[in-house]
Amino acid sequence: MRGMTARTILLLLILGVGAGAQTRTPDVIFVPTPQEVVEEMLKMAKVGPADVVYDLGSGDGRIPITAARMYGARGVGIDIDPERIKEANAAAQAAGVTDKVRFLNQDLFTTDISEATVVTLYLLPSLNLKLLPKLNRELKPGTRVVSHSFDMGESAPVLQDNFNGRPIYFWTVPIAVPGGR
Repeated sequence: MRGMTARTILLLLILGVGAGAQTRTPDVIFVPTPQEVVEEMLKMAKVGPADVVYDLGSGDGRIPITAARMYGARGVGIDIDPERIKEANAAAQAAGVTDKVRFLNQDLFTTDISEATVVTLYLLPSLNLKLLPKLNRELKPGTRVVSHSFDMGESAPVLQDNFNGRPIYFWTVPIAVPGGR
């Protein structure tokens, strides 16, 4: 920031440039998980008040907000789109759970997720597979991972359900990687 005026630096900070905000294009378009599926995912993961639920690609924040509202869990939403973060923060405010949830405008592939006890996903299978090494590397054994609609290739889930025509997959860390990859 050397050579910039104080006004330019202030403008960049307001816009989030250089302050951790992400600028690359999102990997998927935002499609919200239906609320009844959110509730089924959290139920499948047996979320409770001691849990920290990380939603990777959190969109409007409904999963962390529901985890906080229904189960008293803490929640963290990670999304690369600043507009989704604004929506999520507004929704958390409206739900009265800002003391339990936070939303980070970051890249889910580079953000530290080691605090999570539950991770939720609604990403394409290719992205789930790309995340698999990170999940196994950063999460503690026994951490629960739940995915709406998409599996992780040949990594067999512990549980699989079809809720109102929508697949839900459940794994616990470490997640077996076929072929040892």
